[in-house]
Amino acid sequence: MILDLSDDAKEYGRQALKAFEAAGGDQLLAQADAKPDTRAALVTPVLDSLGVLELEPRSDADSLEAAAAVCRSAGYWALPYPVAERLSAPQDLEVDGLIVVDGAAPEAALQGLDNRWATVTLDGARSTVARLGGAGPSFATGLELSAVDGAGSDDVALALTLPSWTLLGMLDRAIDLTTAHVSLRKQFGQTLSSFQSVQFQLTDAEVERSGVDMLAKYTLWSVATNPADDAVNDALALRLAAIEAAEVVFRVCHQLHGAVGFCDETVLSWLSRYSQPLRRLPFGVSKTRDVLTTRLGGRGLTGLFSS
Repeated sequence: MILDLSDDAKEYGRQALKAFEAAGGDQLLAQADAKPDTRAALVTPVLDSLGVLELEPRSDADSLEAAAAVCRSAGYWALPYPVAERLSAPQDLEVDGLIVVDGAAPEAALQGLDNRWATVTLDGARSTVARLGGAGPSFATGLELSAVDGAGSDDVALALTLPSWTLLGMLDRAIDLTTAHVSLRKQFGQTLSSFQSVQFQLTDAEVERSGVDMLAKYTLWSVATNPADDAVNDALALRLAAIEAAEVVFRVCHQLHGAVGFCDETVLSWLSRYSQPLRRLPFGVSKTRDVLTTRLGGRGLTGLFSS
């Protein structure tokens, strides 16, 4: 078991990071926020230049690692486009992407996009998106679904895992932004970073982020090698860890930025706001925990320390 990405995947992620910055970086999100129907036009040319949508993460291990790396880079810049969902597209349906939904209240951040989308619930029930609902916050919108035949149990693990890599990229950026902020900002004649309380808070946030980093790499290995049920459990565990970590990281980062962290003049504000769909869809912390514990019963997770 190798719990790290290959050198090629890491380099691909670095090149994607540079390409997203060159294409506009943070301005891409601001532009898409003003005009959601421009999301695809703003982002897909960059994805095409990198060959992102040509990756085949379901059938090729190298593509799977590259997909994870590019999703993380997309999260770092809060790219206003569902890269992870596009890369999760099933091979047996003529659709452009796949989203895990709550069957009782299907919702996704698809506002302004006209692609063909499929959805899947945790129990493998698949549908196609017939129509998008009204506009909600952070590109979120309700979905009107049309059921399709066949179970999609094998689809779920990847479609849960790649968005967690996107959220991990957002946590990377939040930590970087806050580290830079406290290194520049002064109080009582000293930089904020010199205060022990600030150092402790940043350390707490970094511990949470680094834990998700390691678990994300393990889950990627699980998706590629474990049976579908075990891989879904690992993907749910990753999602739970990622959204719990996001609560800590964004709370600390907002506290250390102060009031300015909630203003649109700061990137942290945009990042925090547009992390919300990843954190609450298809369900938030409480339901993710309930679903995972119900699935596991008394078995526990398979993994490095399983019996």
